Amino acid sequence: MRFANVQRQAATATTNEEGRNVHDTHEVECPDCEAGITRRDFVKVVGGAAVAAGAIPLVVSPRSVQAAPTSSSGAETAVKRFYDTLSDDQRKVICLPFDHELRSKVHANWAVTEPQIKDDFYSDAQRELIDEILRGVTSEDGYQRFQKQMQDDRPGGVGAYHVAVFGDPGSGKFEWEMTGRHLTLRADGDSVASAAFGGPIVYGHGAADTRKNVFYYQTKKANEVFAALDADQAVKALLPDAPRENQVPIQGTAGQFPGVPVSELSSDQQELVESVIGVMLAPYRPEDVSEALAVINSGGGFDKLHMAFYQTRDLNKDEVWDIWRVEGPSLVWHFRGAPHVHTYLNVGLQAESAAGS
Repeated sequence: MRFANVQRQAATATTNEEGRNVHDTHEVECPDCEAGITRRDFVKVVGGAAVAAGAIPLVVSPRSVQAAPTSSSGAETAVKRFYDTLSDDQRKVICLPFDHELRSKVHANWAVTEPQIKDDFYSDAQRELIDEILRGVTSEDGYQRFQKQMQDDRPGGVGAYHVAVFGDPGSGKFEWEMTGRHLTLRADGDSVASAAFGGPIVYGHGAADTRKNVFYYQTKKANEVFAALDADQAVKALLPDAPRENQVPIQGTAGQFPGVPVSELSSDQQELVESVIGVMLAPYRPEDVSEALAVINSGGGFDKLHMAFYQTRDLNKDEVWDIWRVEGPSLVWHFRGAPHVHTYLNVGLQAESAAGS
């Protein structure tokens, strides 16, 4: 597979897809949105309570990959400047050790630290730096999508979200994290070896009509692959029941992956899968895209991936499959488009000590 084509897809994706209008957004009841750590719960969690179910181990190999973000990348330098502005009292609240258990947690709705960005806890200058970091870890298109998603999903938009700094950006390993309803973003300067994005991330949108959410274009793109399958391939690809959305640990080469193997597809069909990956990576900065592709390549490349579609929650009974999954030794991408969008993405290399277990 030609990774350069995926990078080109990611770099040229536009905001003009059908179904992008999300002005009529209403929350839909969703247990997976409500089981995260709330502002009220946070103190209990940090105080020593066990992290809620949903934590995903960041088990990766020490082998390095190319073209990853570094401590001198734009977002990471902004993280350092943000960290330097924090008072001792602020650091006690939002700064945690690099190996803290909360850094490995991923959920569709949770607060990594207590304060919201809009709170008086932060100064205007610090909020501007948070915005700079957010811009730094996303593409221009992705920044606009996430801004729209946050505005729709929480009163106060980005101001209702939360940030944390793990480690010390001035010395050693560090990671900045932003969490809230339907969003987890990270900037780590490649502190987490061979894990793209610094660890598992989440994106989504709570639009009641999933065809009007800001990520419906990804569902349409994925279904182009299904439409191109022959009858035998479709039987392998279409499965009855989807796994839980947060079941996204990296399995390594010994893993069992659902769906049709990409290696069994024709070159034209493989190019469609390649284009899906490119479009799905488009919201993120080029450095993270490059690292994600390098990690996938280190895990055997596109030929080791599988793609599955699920009959579960087929909205409108239209056989446009709203839940689908791309998985391989170094990638898990679970897209749940019903009742609204929750997507979990984990790209990393499993440690050799765990690969055979």
